[in-house]
Amino acid sequence: MNKELVISTSDDLVKIALLEDGRLMEYQQEEANQKFTVGNIYLAKVKKLAPGMNAAFVGIGSKKDAFLHYHDLGPQIKSLLTYIQIVRTGKFKTHLLKSFRNEEDIKKDGKLEEVLQPGQNILVQIVKEPISTKGPRVTSEIAIPGRYLVLVPFSDRVSISQKIQNKKERDRLTMLIESIKPKNCGVIIRTVAENKKVADLHQDLIDLSEKWKGVYDNLRAKNLPKCVHSESGRAETILRDKFNADFVKIQSDDKELVKDIKELLSVIAPEKVDIVEYYNKQTPILESYGIEKQIKQSFGQNVNIPDSKGAYLVIEHTEALHVIDVNSGNIKGSKDTQEQNALDINMKAAKEVARQLRLRDMGGIVVVDFIDLRESKNKKKFYEYLKSEMARDTAKHKVLPPSRFGLVQITRQRVRPQMVIKTHEPNPNPNGEVEAPIVILDRIESKIKEISEKGQAKKLSIHMHPFVAAYIKQGIPSRRKKWAWKYKIQIKIMPRDAFKYLELHFINEDDEIVYQESN
Repeated sequence: MNKELVISTSDDLVKIALLEDGRLMEYQQEEANQKFTVGNIYLAKVKKLAPGMNAAFVGIGSKKDAFLHYHDLGPQIKSLLTYIQIVRTGKFKTHLLKSFRNEEDIKKDGKLEEVLQPGQNILVQIVKEPISTKGPRVTSEIAIPGRYLVLVPFSDRVSISQKIQNKKERDRLTMLIESIKPKNCGVIIRTVAENKKVADLHQDLIDLSEKWKGVYDNLRAKNLPKCVHSESGRAETILRDKFNADFVKIQSDDKELVKDIKELLSVIAPEKVDIVEYYNKQTPILESYGIEKQIKQSFGQNVNIPDSKGAYLVIEHTEALHVIDVNSGNIKGSKDTQEQNALDINMKAAKEVARQLRLRDMGGIVVVDFIDLRESKNKKKFYEYLKSEMARDTAKHKVLPPSRFGLVQITRQRVRPQMVIKTHEPNPNPNGEVEAPIVILDRIESKIKEISEKGQAKKLSIHMHPFVAAYIKQGIPSRRKKWAWKYKIQIKIMPRDAFKYLELHFINEDDEIVYQESN
């Protein structure tokens, strides 16, 4: 399977699209300067306790205070609180924990008010971004992720990804990390560490120790709350979370980001440096890859199931859960083929459901109403196939067997708000009337004439909605050619899937927008 990563950084948004064999599988967009990202660590203050929920609300600088449950304190919370206190008072002079004496672990079923008090300084890490009206969810069990390893201060345990199944390799990695890890620090061995050289793992551990030193250096801050560790640079975060050996191309329209990605790959995967390319064409990168079109097709309430001859999904969202209905459309068959048809549709629907969960980053409880199957062997075959498709999802999840009514329940980890993209375009005129096509064409021609007479462009690209573009390019000669001959200017019509019906951008040969309309 060929994977491609496409990254756009226009309009103050970072858009990341993961393609598998050209099909959009994951899509993420966020503000370039977004705060309160999962993984950020804050030195904060406990605002108030909520004994009824066995939790506390912690101020980290967000609009809503962060939520910290007792079970998210971590067993070593007393050691962490002591460490913060002695570092802030200057009694501990190093970030290394080899001379630090750990406190006793807290009880698994204890009370939060026995551990924390309002006004107390505490170190917390974001595990869920603010969602809807809720503030971030945080933990005090600090974990600093690297490329191959995760450093867990105040723990002393080495654990390894269950996806590494070879016993000999598991033993090798565990013994190796046990011998080189810092004292009083636990380490989680990630899946990508499998078969990696000692030097690579050791260097990753050194880098993680430096990041912990950065946390230590920030612990004496006077003004709280204070972000003492932010997630790595965008290039490192993208590669750490997305990159593997299956990638055949990484392309971005951000020259600096391309440079950073190449530098990182030269260290972690030198043989893959050449797959990174800078995109420098007039057509926006997401349009060029057909991603905007796939987004419009994939984020609606009704989603077609590929290769199913008319079957589709109906996706509904509520506050507590997501409901997906598998509809067979107009597919008909004899009694002998109904069971096989139902199985075929369910198999194809299972693949699309797994894709939709990743694409929309749907979390919590998902209930899917598949088409009923009568034969137990078909039910088992379908269930195993659904689990295999879901296994490609890196988010933690669980798939329950189909109920007697054909319902499948899926739980999926949610760490950020669900991706919601509107696929309905607004009415160009909310009053219910729009200009006649000839008036719109006259306005476009008038603007071309003005640009030509003012010498604002020798070559003009007009970006517009695909429907309008098709209308202008039709006929022999087309209106585009007539305008080019009449005003002695090269004109290129650029259909844009992301544009509204009457949105227009006039761009000259220097890629400068000389005029635009967005209504």
